[in-house]
Amino acid sequence: MFWRLLWRLLRGSRGRLAVALVALISGAAVISALLNLDFDISRKLTQEFRALGANLVISPSTGAQTPDGGVSAPTLMDQNAALAEVAKIASSDLVAAAPYLYVVARAAGAPVVVAGTWLDQTQGLDPTWKLSGNGIASREDGTHCLVGQAAARQFHLSPGSELDLSYFGRTQQLTVAGVVDAGGAEDNQVFVNLPVAQALVGAQNRIGLVQLSVGGSAAIVSRITSKLQSGLPGYDVRPIRQVTEAEGALLARIRLLIISMVLLILVLSVLCVLATMASLAMERRADVGLMKALGGSISRIVSLFLAEVGVLGAAGGLIGCFAGMALSIWMGHRVFGTSISPRWEVFPLTIALMVGVALAGALPLRRLGNIKPAVILRGE
Repeated sequence: MFWRLLWRLLRGSRGRLAVALVALISGAAVISALLNLDFDISRKLTQEFRALGANLVISPSTGAQTPDGGVSAPTLMDQNAALAEVAKIASSDLVAAAPYLYVVARAAGAPVVVAGTWLDQTQGLDPTWKLSGNGIASREDGTHCLVGQAAARQFHLSPGSELDLSYFGRTQQLTVAGVVDAGGAEDNQVFVNLPVAQALVGAQNRIGLVQLSVGGSAAIVSRITSKLQSGLPGYDVRPIRQVTEAEGALLARIRLLIISMVLLILVLSVLCVLATMASLAMERRADVGLMKALGGSISRIVSLFLAEVGVLGAAGGLIGCFAGMALSIWMGHRVFGTSISPRWEVFPLTIALMVGVALAGALPLRRLGNIKPAVILRGE
């Protein structure tokens, strides 16, 4: 009998309930889209900020006091010790990592900065690199190099050209594999594999620094920084503040905007349902009076109306979720240039919010408990 009465109530006030349902569906669509963006926004922002390059650097300690009152210059790092700690970072958090050894060598009688590194990792550290020619996929390739576009113009180099590097009597003969357009200081450098630079300097297993691109939020970067600091007490481990702080600040502002919009939409949805239910309560005074006259308890009557608005909220939340998923995918393409992955945990959360909105909007139905059957039956 309860469910039959509930079905009758839903069918009997289709016009007014449709208005509330449309409001709930609209609110649920926008809220589910915003929640889906909020759950996926961290990963998308991380992908965008990783295009800025490395966000964590390990370098030799500086600032030690010398006997003459000066500050000691940084020394080279032990390659094996530094990379052993880097290897302990979970692969899910580490986008790319590479050691670096810089040396100012000479080419064709002019000085040039030579960067020794793992050339198979450079694209992961700086996705903005544009390469003309061939890349270098092997870390053991000691015969090829990459040249920045400014250095290539200075020394008249192109893919396939020969380049001789010298440093205090040591020489390396290399073939240019490609020309790099990085849009920064890298355009003036020559990139070689790390063993080539170490042989040129005569410092085996020594490096100048390690650059890391760590995925995830600023909290993850901070956690990994603390872990590396404890494992490498003799070195400086520092995040690049401009990248991590900008990422954290932008993420906080976007989430504040999303939360504010969700709260505003919830309030507007409650007001719309509230207005509809207030009108519906006036129409149902006669029905309630008759049910009470026939012996129906007020708790039974109120539970019947609450079940009605609960079904309304669940239906609005479910339909709105599907519309919200499509809306979030469209927003992802417009804002990030990629689709936002649907997060299915948004469905129960949105449905629960819409049921709560519907129940909050059903407050006028409490007035039905004050109706006196005798007054209704007299037609007053």
